[in-house]
Amino acid sequence: MSCPAGDHFVGRVLSIRGGALAALLLAVGCGGEGEIQQPTPLYGEIPIEYPLQLWDQNMEGETLLRVRVTDTGQVDSIEVVESAGEPAFDSAAVAGARELRFRPARRNGKRIEVWAKVPVHFSKRPRPDTLGGVASGS
Repeated sequence: MSCPAGDHFVGRVLSIRGGALAALLLAVGCGGEGEIQQPTPLYGEIPIEYPLQLWDQNMEGETLLRVRVTDTGQVDSIEVVESAGEPAFDSAAVAGARELRFRPARRNGKRIEVWAKVPVHFSKRPRPDTLGGVASGS
C-alpha cells in the first residue's frame, strides 16, 4: 500500500522495557479525508530486547522502522528505513516490532490501516523524555 502526498501524521511517545530503549510512533493514514485518531499501544512496554553481545560491548545505536498497523491492531509489515549500522540492532528491532499490538487507528469512527515510523533507540542511558514515565512537553 502506498500513500499519496498530504498524508496525516500523528505521534506518541512509548515507554520501553528496562528504560534501555525508546520509540516515537508516527502514524501515516492512507486515503480518504478526515482526522485520524492515532493507533495506541495496548501494552505499556515494547517487547524489544537489547542484543546482549552489544550491551556487553557498550555499543549503542538507532534503527528506524516502518510498520503497517492493520485495522485490527496487528503489525503485518515491517521495513528497516534506516539501519543502526549493526545487524544485531536491526534484527532485534524487527523481531520486537512483530509483537507490537495496538488499538487501531480510526478515521470518522471506522478502523483503518496506517503506516507508522518507529525509531528504536538502543542506549544504556535513560532518555530524558522517558524519565519518570512522562514525556517532556506532555
